[in-house]
Amino acid sequence: MENVKVIFYIEGMGNERKALEEALARTAEALKKEQIVKVNRISVEDVIENEEVEELKYSGMIEAEVEGDFEGIVKATMRYAPAVVEVIGPGRLEIESKNLMKILGEVSLFMGELMEKFGGLAAYPPLDEIPLPRVGYNEEEIEAFILDDRNIRYMFIIETFGSEEEKIKETMLKAFFLEGCKINKVALKSEERDGRVYTLLAAELLSPFETLFQLNAKYAPFAISIEEPQIIDITATELQNTLTDLAGFVYELVHRPIKKKLMEKDSFKFSLQG
Repeated sequence: MENVKVIFYIEGMGNERKALEEALARTAEALKKEQIVKVNRISVEDVIENEEVEELKYSGMIEAEVEGDFEGIVKATMRYAPAVVEVIGPGRLEIESKNLMKILGEVSLFMGELMEKFGGLAAYPPLDEIPLPRVGYNEEEIEAFILDDRNIRYMFIIETFGSEEEKIKETMLKAFFLEGCKINKVALKSEERDGRVYTLLAAELLSPFETLFQLNAKYAPFAISIEEPQIIDITATELQNTLTDLAGFVYELVHRPIKKKLMEKDSFKFSLQG
């Protein structure tokens, strides 16, 4: 498989200039020593101060040109959580479905461990007014989705919970629909634990590559199996969006404790001023 070349823009913020400078320097050194990717060039910008911001008023940026196979680039994206990933090349990438499933499994494991520490990622607006989406398509329709719309057909298995099985099913069908998936099949197996219904939900879905990757990162499924096509074609734009979204998910999770502290401080200040 052809190597992927990207630029990571890694942002750092803090409330002490010296501490932030040291953190950026450590990150740059760690990148230079990476074994999973090759760093072609790296630069660390000077830390700047935003006088209008009281907390985390210092910021700095690392720009690194990184090269490696798709798996290595995905791992480095999760490890460093850049604010933006810019894909330089190739313009198009082809990957076998079995190799993509392996990478998706690694992403699921990594994200699942983060979500155990910091909470889930999947969040939706109220779903009550959204009609139930269609479930089930004939083979001609599925073929058109794959050939014309460049969709991927895959089996997606997650564990979820709620008050009753039918409500869980309805919620997840609407959630998949909002994510941009077509739902071909769905099956549930439930059991009650401590007054809640825990459900193993399996769904056969069709979606573009970006949606598949996002869904996998948000839900960290127990299993995911790509049924067709055997070769997945990915454009540079799709890859760029996917990597940037993945980095954003990681950043959101690991920075939740900091955000919580800032929100608590702001709430305390507000109550004192009220």
